[in-house]
Amino acid sequence: MIFSTDEILETLDMILYEHLDIRTVTVGVNLGGCVREDPEKMAYAVYDKITSTASNLCTEAEKASARYSIPIVNKRVAVTPIGSLIDIHPHAGPLVASAMDHAADKLGIDFIGGYSALVHKGFTAGNRALVDSIPEALRSTRKVCASVNVASTKAGVNMEAVYKMGQITKELSDIDPQLCTRLVTFANAPPDNPFMAGAFHGAGEPESVVNVGISGPGVIRAITEKMGDCSISELAEVIKRAAFKITRVGELIGTEMAARLNMEFGIVDLSLAPTPQKGDSVANIIEAMGLERCGAPGTTAALAMLTDAIKKGGAMASSRVGGLSGAFIPVSEDAGMAEAIGVGSIGLAKLEAMTSVCSVGLDMVCVPAATPAESIAGIIADECSIGVINDKTTGVRLIPVGKEGDWIHFGGLLGSAPVLPINAFSSSVFIKRGGAIPAPLVSLTN
Repeated sequence: MIFSTDEILETLDMILYEHLDIRTVTVGVNLGGCVREDPEKMAYAVYDKITSTASNLCTEAEKASARYSIPIVNKRVAVTPIGSLIDIHPHAGPLVASAMDHAADKLGIDFIGGYSALVHKGFTAGNRALVDSIPEALRSTRKVCASVNVASTKAGVNMEAVYKMGQITKELSDIDPQLCTRLVTFANAPPDNPFMAGAFHGAGEPESVVNVGISGPGVIRAITEKMGDCSISELAEVIKRAAFKITRVGELIGTEMAARLNMEFGIVDLSLAPTPQKGDSVANIIEAMGLERCGAPGTTAALAMLTDAIKKGGAMASSRVGGLSGAFIPVSEDAGMAEAIGVGSIGLAKLEAMTSVCSVGLDMVCVPAATPAESIAGIIADECSIGVINDKTTGVRLIPVGKEGDWIHFGGLLGSAPVLPINAFSSSVFIKRGGAIPAPLVSLTN
């Protein structure tokens, strides 16, 4: 990969002044060979496989960061969904979670994902046991992240699983609301997502792989502000070009890290992943387009254009674009989004509308602690249905905490956000029907 002098100088400006960084280098690890007759031996095999495969991740990431003067914020590992691993030992989930956590500590990484179950068509014994064990597993670990895929365009929405995830979310919040930040419920979960809490090493992936998540909301915001009074089509073009340049940086680091770790290079996830830092906000990009506040009429259209331009720019720059790739709107992690909610510009309904065109879903959203499990499940069902009908990934990371209007401070990259009000009318009878929402007609088109 050859970079011109102008590209290098422009990239340096992006890093120094506009918060461009590699948000995560995530190593995917296949645990398929770790099944053992004895649960404790299996847990040790998991620990050994993770630590031996990713032993040099942090060291080599630091070297790559120094070589190119590009910050690598997080180093992470994602493993084969544990729900499938423990089918012969359904109650071994927490034991394996502990092994994962110890491995993460040994490696010095930030998080480890893959305490996951894929139940969009139904439960195996291992997957059911894993979902039941999520509260215990997350309570007893610090770095393990969990995810459950409850829906897909091909299968529809597993409403039994949706209700169960409403109950699990509620149970987690009763233990400690912060634990909910390490759990996401998915529709159409991608197998190569490098971002937490939803990363796992999916089917069809190689033995080990390097996936890179790169973020640049500050870059896009700065470019948008500089464009001044231009047309929407002109704005889309400059965003697309910026996404091209950002993707090139991600591919450079991904290729370098794969070579250093002697692994295959997987994908660059070009997602505008915001942080609580001033100006590093997707909401601020939307406001720079000319909306007084994110959430004003036209917000969904602006976000749709932004997401599409990001995807087009990335696809032009690399054949390795994957994961989620687009724009994230995690409320507490995006200072502009949290402020818009605080002043009443965005409510839950508007957030849900925005998720129909962005890269993921209702992410890091605080709802009142008193919210019933059935209402949480109803929100999950709504969001997953958006993903199923539109054949896209949607995820839900709700945190039941406090009361309406309270500001909740998580700290670090998780930021802070106000508690959103939710509709007080009950969805209990609907949610408790069970069964499944059938796959839509679009699932038959290919």
